[in-house]
Amino acid sequence: MDIDDLQAQLRSFAADRDWQPFHTPKNLAMALMVEAAELLELFQWLTPEESRSLAQQAEGRERVGEEMADVLLYLLQLADHTGVDLEAAVTRKLRKNAIKHPPRVR
Repeated sequence: MDIDDLQAQLRSFAADRDWQPFHTPKNLAMALMVEAAELLELFQWLTPEESRSLAQQAEGRERVGEEMADVLLYLLQLADHTGVDLEAAVTRKLRKNAIKHPPRVR
């Protein structure tokens, strides 16, 4: 997955529809949360076992994948509009998490 290419595609998609005035960090963050809630809604009342098996069927996998894609696309746009380098941010965060949560000693 090429993050820069996806962000360029999203910029072009928005420009072709004159959506740029609406793509503020605040609006993109709110849209991201709406899409995350739609993803959550797919799992909301399932048992743990049902939630694990939802994506085992083609229809469930398709629905989950679409909502995940929506979340990712809004996250990419938010990063683009705020100047956050997601690859660098993820690398830094993984390093911090490794320090904060060291592996168990067995």
